[in-house]
Amino acid sequence: MTILASYACHPAASRGRLHPEEGGEVRGPRDMFQRDRDRIIHSIAFRRLRHKTQVFVSPDGDHFRVRLTHSLEVAQIGRTTARTLGLNEDLTEALCLAHDIGHPPFGHAGEDALEAAMEAYGGFDHNAHTLRTLMLLESPYPRFRGLNLSWEMLEGLAKHNGPIANPGWAMRELDALLPLDLASHASLEAQLAAISDDIAYDNHDIDDGLRAGLLTLEQLLEVPFVARCWERVRARYPDVAQDRLLRELVREQIGVMANDLIAATRANISESGVETVEDVRALGRTLVAFSPELAAEERELKRFMYASLYHHPEQLAAADRARVIVTDLFAAYQADPALMPDEWRDECVTGEPDRSRHIADFIAGMTDRYAEKRHAEIFGALAD
Repeated sequence: MTILASYACHPAASRGRLHPEEGGEVRGPRDMFQRDRDRIIHSIAFRRLRHKTQVFVSPDGDHFRVRLTHSLEVAQIGRTTARTLGLNEDLTEALCLAHDIGHPPFGHAGEDALEAAMEAYGGFDHNAHTLRTLMLLESPYPRFRGLNLSWEMLEGLAKHNGPIANPGWAMRELDALLPLDLASHASLEAQLAAISDDIAYDNHDIDDGLRAGLLTLEQLLEVPFVARCWERVRARYPDVAQDRLLRELVREQIGVMANDLIAATRANISESGVETVEDVRALGRTLVAFSPELAAEERELKRFMYASLYHHPEQLAAADRARVIVTDLFAAYQADPALMPDEWRDECVTGEPDRSRHIADFIAGMTDRYAEKRHAEIFGALAD
């Protein structure tokens, strides 16, 4: 059993939940953060991630990552690193599993289209929509809306990328329900979940890009960080064929990043003098981070990935198609809400901006394939 550091989040010291638990918080062997994790895993919104885009829109191959498998890989990195740093593994895991629940279909292309469609109605932000989904839309319980997650869980999801100086409409409404101290930094567990996401997609997107033939090893070796890791792999396995070592390269890079993160974070915590989680929140800066040297290399790797994979012509064509689907669906439901399923149509109000926000809630919850199906029903099949 991990001994938690004094600056970790302790479930017994939680600020609690919006709705008090009937019969008290202790029900069986699970603590508050373990129950948060299980509520995420059991949610419909989490299951829908299996058909939402990670890199490739509606991937034809069974071996490409989707939002669900990505979230599991983020959780794997986050939990192991949390254990090493003396942080709360269960809270870290829950944050990692839930961090992408608010993404609409088709990844960032779908989000861009929904943001544009919602411009006159307050906009759309996937991070705020994660909380909106978990606090309001996902409702398995008889006495209240939402999953009734702990304050620490919701705070971490809201602020894992840092304090929120100018929250949008969705975050403001949720903060009014349960104030999350948006101007402060989040816990170390939330900071760790954010950088675990970076480690996962930096490296696993390389794996998928190589598998899809959109990246080549020769291209990758132009990035000094990748070239250095490749030299280590080749030195360990000089007699193994090159194509057999590509996945080993990805593992090597993850290991280098994780080890650097652990060492740099330990040094940051020691230098900062924080002793409690409240010290962490009040410090005014992020503590969970790469060393300055690796942070610069990681930014360079990201620039390469955007230029070579995310903005590859095949990816841009798929993104254009995705934006058409989301834009068309939003316009169709605005013109005739009766096109939505009964339960969504019946709850659709007439006044704005609530009407359009309700429509955006429906579209944001769609999987890639469900959005394509509904679009085909209304407009006919799009040409490939």
